[in-house]
Amino acid sequence: MEKLLLDGAMGTMLQQRGLQPGESPMLWNLTQPSLVEDVHRQYIASGSGIILTNTFGANRRNLDGSGVTPQEIIQAAVKIAKQAAEGTAVKIALDIGPLGELLAPLGALTFDEAYALFREQIEAGVEAGADLVFIETMTDLQEVRAALLAAKECDDLPVFVTMSFEPAGQTFFGTLCESFAIVATGLGASAIGLNCSTAPKQMAVVVERILQHTNLPVIVKPNAGLPDPATGAYAMTPDEFAQSMVSLTELGATILGGCCGTDPAYIKALAKGAAFRTPAPAKLERPAQSIVCSASKLLPIDGIRIIGERINPSGKPDFRKALTEGNWDYVQKQAILQELAGADLLDVNVGVPELNEAETMANAILSIQAVSELPLQIDSANPDALEAGLRYYKGKAIVNSVNGEAAVLNRVLPLVKQYGAAVIGLTLDKNGIPATAAERLAIARRILDAATAHGIPKEDVYIDCLALTVFAQPTGAAETLLAVRAVREELGLQTVLGISNISFGLPNRALINQTFLAMAFQAGLTMPILDPTASGMTDTVAAFRLLAQSDPEGKQFIAKFADKSAAGETFDAVKQSIAKRGQSVPDKGTVVLATVQGDIHDIGRNIVKVALEHEGYRVLDLGRDVSPEAVVETAIRKKAPLIGLSALMTTTLPAMADTIGALRQSGHACKIMVGGAVLTPEYAKEIGADYFAKDASESIAIAREVFCE
Repeated sequence: MEKLLLDGAMGTMLQQRGLQPGESPMLWNLTQPSLVEDVHRQYIASGSGIILTNTFGANRRNLDGSGVTPQEIIQAAVKIAKQAAEGTAVKIALDIGPLGELLAPLGALTFDEAYALFREQIEAGVEAGADLVFIETMTDLQEVRAALLAAKECDDLPVFVTMSFEPAGQTFFGTLCESFAIVATGLGASAIGLNCSTAPKQMAVVVERILQHTNLPVIVKPNAGLPDPATGAYAMTPDEFAQSMVSLTELGATILGGCCGTDPAYIKALAKGAAFRTPAPAKLERPAQSIVCSASKLLPIDGIRIIGERINPSGKPDFRKALTEGNWDYVQKQAILQELAGADLLDVNVGVPELNEAETMANAILSIQAVSELPLQIDSANPDALEAGLRYYKGKAIVNSVNGEAAVLNRVLPLVKQYGAAVIGLTLDKNGIPATAAERLAIARRILDAATAHGIPKEDVYIDCLALTVFAQPTGAAETLLAVRAVREELGLQTVLGISNISFGLPNRALINQTFLAMAFQAGLTMPILDPTASGMTDTVAAFRLLAQSDPEGKQFIAKFADKSAAGETFDAVKQSIAKRGQSVPDKGTVVLATVQGDIHDIGRNIVKVALEHEGYRVLDLGRDVSPEAVVETAIRKKAPLIGLSALMTTTLPAMADTIGALRQSGHACKIMVGGAVLTPEYAKEIGADYFAKDASESIAIAREVFCE
């Protein structure tokens, strides 16, 4: 594979030429064009085959008050770069950086607003004659999606995309490098990778993980080490930088460049060094595997995966009422309860005839992904609703569903391909649901052929063989199971069934559902759609995993049932409390929850909140980015015996320690539990916390201990 050489930093080069602190480098495209052009020329002379325009922040929000428009800046910048590259084969990349504002739910900027800002920039770059679009230094996967969709829907230029990852493989806002690779590849990027944040050595693990989830060329654009706090000088010399890049190219990175602290000397060293001169390694051969994801959670479809069915208004008057009233808190609670109960992904159906389904689906997707990390399955027969869900979903979703009708396949499969989703095919067509397994297998084969013809990988096609009530069709269950077995054995596809359909119209539905589920697993079912808060169903899943040897040493089974009193029995009670809405709930005591100052993550705290509330505790949720003073004031005023603090970012751990210190100094008698992905039990003890809660179940157990239940 051919290697490409990018350029290095622009901002530091302009600072050397007189750019003052706080002065916009982009305005130099208009006021100092010859100096900007000189930077480009130096990079070209050093060996760069692609140079990035001086437009990193050239969006309308950033330029507000400057007196110039994005079009003026971008057109001038592209013109300067083209003049510098005249007479060479160097390509001009329109540089697109972050917008500088947080997208919802982290901030107030909507996805549509972000898309429009990026689209304006890209249209200007296309008109000016850029050769490709380079989206870089992103930390939020949703912002990546907005920019990438804007680029793909604006023109057919190649689009390179990079995010800034910490050495552990997550961005500042929690996006996994694997999720980025899967989503950006699915949306049609031409090359993907990482830039900024770290030196070459710290990028190795992330590069390796990205390469496991894409066939695209991988970009590396590291910093020149870390800057000296006193002088601002970066640690690595050009030769050290070039030598450190060798290991990244040996892993498979093929598009190389530099970010902060690099200059033409670094690019020249890189062009002459072993990293650029040695042949690129052969493309990695990876086994075909379907993986769906949210920004922060990967779900390989490699065994039994529970699809939660509760986000569906069918037969649920309370849910229908919530959708009609726009009560997204109710919808969010259904998502959290299913996640706590063991769902692996969530089906989202919002089909209420009197509502605009596309608009309702968009709102549902946005609200659910604000509180749950689980991947989502977008369930609708309405193509507009499907597209709305796919457009706003921050991850790789499953589309549920298509069927064997040619018109349906031709309408929906292009959406699946466009958004890089997986798809469920129902074994029915214009003639209805076939009576025999052989006929259903034939439809499944037709769906698979159509999907692959649209460029959807075979591993991303799942088949629902359709469970029908045995009350109406006594032989239906047997034919469904035969169809499941045939699809698994003859087509090698994952299989889906809506389990509760089997028992409609019959007494003791739970027993029928549980028995049918076990039979379906034996036939080859891998993706049951069920109510995970019904303990009998998830118990059957756990037992089958154990007996089928997909639960090594029974660890998952033992963990599920080892402490029923602390968490396992919780979800039957939760289900009953939902059914008895409006009845009084015992007040077991007051708990104050807060995400500490400087941290804007909600998901973990929201899950704990719902779990504690359904256990009967009064939860005072102070939200995110909460000051120590606000926590102390609320704890004292409400006489709260238990305080829960969360943090996801390492940079906000000192704020957690400060909050604990403030609580202790106040003299308020309370217990403090802490949680979050960046914490450990040892660190919790070090900063003075009484408890470390790794998940919502442990939070419940801690509350029971504090309140002496």
